[in-house]
Amino acid sequence: MAGTVQCLGYKAFGLQILSEFPLPELPRTDHPGRIGSLSVVEGHLTERWEDIPKITPNLGIAAHEVMFMVKGTAIFSIQNGSTITVSPAAGADQDSIRLFILGSCMGVVLMQKGILALHGSSLVLDNKAYALVGRSGAGKSTLASYLMDQGHLLVSDDVIPVLVHNGHPLAVPGYPQQKLWQQSLDYLGMNSSAYRPLFQRETKFAVPVHDRFQSEPLPLAGIFELSVVQDGPVAVEAISGLDRLHTLYNHTYQKALVDPMGVREWHFGLLASFVNRLPMYRLTRPEQGFSAPQQTEMIMETIMPKVKEMNL
Repeated sequence: MAGTVQCLGYKAFGLQILSEFPLPELPRTDHPGRIGSLSVVEGHLTERWEDIPKITPNLGIAAHEVMFMVKGTAIFSIQNGSTITVSPAAGADQDSIRLFILGSCMGVVLMQKGILALHGSSLVLDNKAYALVGRSGAGKSTLASYLMDQGHLLVSDDVIPVLVHNGHPLAVPGYPQQKLWQQSLDYLGMNSSAYRPLFQRETKFAVPVHDRFQSEPLPLAGIFELSVVQDGPVAVEAISGLDRLHTLYNHTYQKALVDPMGVREWHFGLLASFVNRLPMYRLTRPEQGFSAPQQTEMIMETIMPKVKEMNL
């Protein structure tokens, strides 16, 4: 009955999230978030969806609102960085709805709030946060999981919120879960039967990491862009000049919305405010084989060169 829906309080991405939809992946909280609060509610969006100006057949944007439709799942509306309204399709799978709430919708929320979101994984290395970014299939989550096996904590997987204050970037935690492909589980010696498949992606799994999660923000001390080559050794090189700005732009979460939402000037200004203070590297690996151990060694030698000198 209307008016009897219970809102539960969660925390993720620096937000206190009050949701009518259960979000079991997220830690519970009743405390205000560092970035603010967010409501996730169920509502009827058919008429609003018909009226909103369309960018594509499945995407509409108006002042302070972004809407998108996923056939067979739901219509989603994100307004003012403060409210996500979900209009589920008949018989829609709740796992699928949650995937879009915690992924695409959150990317828009952060952009509306003026928070940079990078697409990748971030981890605690040498008591600071480092981001792993790269195209789909570059091995971000596999390398992140291997690093976690070596004792490094996860800050965020997939969506990395970055707060920038006076040119100093801060990595904000996401929530304690990874998404790993079957091949990654195989490489890491993990049994997929222990994990829940993500909706309609039978070979990608939700892996809880509650005991290996960094729950407080940390300074973002560097970025590694993962790149794949057909053959060759694992190698690392510094990213310099304008390529640094392009790297940040290319790995902005939901970057295709920057222009339609009218936030290009804000986005460019934010990137420019800290791009020259943040070390960036391109980490290349061969296409075939499992090279996470070599990549890890290369990363640690790059950020902690004294360790290598001491071991000589």
